[in-house]
Amino acid sequence: MSPAPEGYDPRAFTPFAVTVDLAVFTVREERLHVLLVERGQEPYRGRWALPGGFVLPRESAEEAARRELAEETGLTQESVCAFHLEQLRTYTDPDRDPRMRVVSVAYAALVPDLPEPRGGGDAARARWWETGRTGPLAFDHDRILADAHDRIGARLEYSCLATAFCPAEFTLGELQQVYETVWDVTLDRPNFRRKVLTTPGFVEAVEGPPRRTGGRGKPAALYRAGAATALHPPLLRPEGRTT
Repeated sequence: MSPAPEGYDPRAFTPFAVTVDLAVFTVREERLHVLLVERGQEPYRGRWALPGGFVLPRESAEEAARRELAEETGLTQESVCAFHLEQLRTYTDPDRDPRMRVVSVAYAALVPDLPEPRGGGDAARARWWETGRTGPLAFDHDRILADAHDRIGARLEYSCLATAFCPAEFTLGELQQVYETVWDVTLDRPNFRRKVLTTPGFVEAVEGPPRRTGGRGKPAALYRAGAATALHPPLLRPEGRTT
């Protein structure tokens, strides 16, 4: 780190900490779940919270977010790099943390269904919770979780983000389940299939014997995420429904 410029005194400003908080979503048993940790230390010992932690002096906020994600899921740093992670917003209320002034950079992460998490750092334990059934969270994490859920629901309309919830190869029924779960709606199957298959680059068929038994015992073609990142035209949720 370069020395401070001449005449500049960093002690003239009150120091504060920077943390990252993660809203990690997955679809399990046809329900949207979020990863929560039970705090093992004060403040809010015994309360559930979003996973996260302090940004170390020589790492970026995104590096800290991926480090925390690896610790809480028990996966390697290389594995979590494949997950969709996007910065949500920054939370700066002076009283959001009773320990000191803490500014949090929040991220939303989308992952396919994973094994039960193990928890890391100062977390007593970690588990997947169905969204809407989490109860009051520590700090301002209820607000962060609500903001993240809103963001993900809106992003599904204009991007190919839904494939991030799916395994490497998936059926169109599994993809439709992601939309129905996040939006809390029931979509018309033929209409959904038509929209997906006519949107350039959304999905691509898996070559070879690409069929497996679906939920109703019928063979279903397999697809993988296509090269597109944006949907043209968008796949809009039914009117009057929000996440």
